[in-house]
Amino acid sequence: NEAGGARGQSYVTMEYMDVEAAASVNSPTVLCCECGTPIPPNPSGMCVACLRSRVDITEGVTKQGVLHFCKGCDRYLQPPAYWVACSLESRELLALCLKRVKGLDRVHLVDARFIWTEPHSKRIKVKLTVQKEVLGSTILEQMFVVEFIVHYQMCDDCRRRDASDFWRAVVQIRQKTSEKKTFFYLEQLMLKHNAHANTLRIKEQHGGLDFFYGSKQDARRLVDFLLSVVPCRYKTSQQLISHDVRSNVYNYKHTFAVEIVPLAKDCIACLPSATAKAFGNISPVVVCVKVATAVQLIDPSSLKMAEISQSAFWRHPFGSLCSSKDLVEYIVLEVEPVRFPGYSVAAARPAHKFLLAEVCVVKSSEIGLPGSQRYCRTHLGHLLKPGDMVMGYDVANSNVNDENISKLREDQIPELVLVKKSYGEKRKRRQKRVWRLKHLPKESDDIAGSDSMDHDYDEFLADLEEDSSLRQTVNIYKDPARLKRLKQGVPPPVGEDAEENLPQISLAEMLDDLCLDDSDSETMT
Repeated sequence: NEAGGARGQSYVTMEYMDVEAAASVNSPTVLCCECGTPIPPNPSGMCVACLRSRVDITEGVTKQGVLHFCKGCDRYLQPPAYWVACSLESRELLALCLKRVKGLDRVHLVDARFIWTEPHSKRIKVKLTVQKEVLGSTILEQMFVVEFIVHYQMCDDCRRRDASDFWRAVVQIRQKTSEKKTFFYLEQLMLKHNAHANTLRIKEQHGGLDFFYGSKQDARRLVDFLLSVVPCRYKTSQQLISHDVRSNVYNYKHTFAVEIVPLAKDCIACLPSATAKAFGNISPVVVCVKVATAVQLIDPSSLKMAEISQSAFWRHPFGSLCSSKDLVEYIVLEVEPVRFPGYSVAAARPAHKFLLAEVCVVKSSEIGLPGSQRYCRTHLGHLLKPGDMVMGYDVANSNVNDENISKLREDQIPELVLVKKSYGEKRKRRQKRVWRLKHLPKESDDIAGSDSMDHDYDEFLADLEEDSSLRQTVNIYKDPARLKRLKQGVPPPVGEDAEENLPQISLAEMLDDLCLDDSDSETMT
């Protein structure tokens, strides 16, 4: 046995040495007072075996314990009510186990390490090495194993998440417009940045979505994300649920009402006079080309652009004049580019990616009728050529009810506004797509019309194909079934023009998705 002393103390371990090695040590020996075995001198005068039989330094230290584990969030309970996330054989889990061992304050802990067990055995074993002074300043060291049994217990957060009718805060997102393209874009941004984390449930309501949370902080985090990606404003309210008079504790339910600007891509709007003057006397009737952190508008008659921030918009709010249901299909007869006149207004800058052109169009339903040709200026001169199809708003024959447009003169109101090029039937475009998007797990009560939602979603997918800058902010995933059909050389459906030049998304812009079960595939479309 090893023996040593410091300041009059002797150190004895609980491990035996080889007999021959002990005999080879040239040191004086004494006989054990209990069994007469020759041992090096120590204050107790006993060998290790006799010390073990008479003294147990681990007496009073628990050898078994219980750990509570939540399978919903993979966290362990740290009494009294705090849950910590720990991986197996981690330092955090070891510290949690040592806190559950009673009696360690009576001994000196030297070492602690895990003993490997099967992950599914619900057992965690920790090997401890402790020291204690016994029998006349003799330090005794001993090793033992503490076994913990893992019990499953649901934490408060998971219990509230499973209770469908429990929530502490709700974020109500609304947009006062009939078009939902902005909501589809916002949904993809939330999926990409995981902004819907810790959501108890998502419910689809008339005009928007409701996000329910278990705490006010999680709801506030979502509101901050919305303010950073789309122009919006919000209001807060709270409702008293319970009140403890003795402890002066109040329980509230908080509501965040978020309102997004009532504009969508490819809609037309009439600016208030104050807003038009602030952007260099831009034409009041403009086309919305993008809704992101700011609203981007363009004057189709002069190519002047204006970026309206959310603070500037809510100072003088305005809405769209027409919805996508009012779009009319036209056939382009002539296209004549117009030289852009120079001007020095800093607020309204020229849009270099657009081209100003004079076009002659006719409605698809009025081909051959006398006097059906219409002339207008458009910002789509870089896309249009004779024979193309283009979508526009027939403002002259529309029933527009807007306060700002009623204040304009007749010469300030255009008769026709073209907003985007048409690429043929939507069925052909859907059949050519080899990609798909993810969706939030929403609860729908079929409040809104499904036909209108499908139409807006098809328009959003078409915008992704036509706008490369919009695709950079969205995660697009490959569709394995359609890619497999494409590789096998399956011919296109009957009536599909394979030579039609439709805008498509390249495979380099798509991501590979990992689907572990059928539930993941249900959120894809």
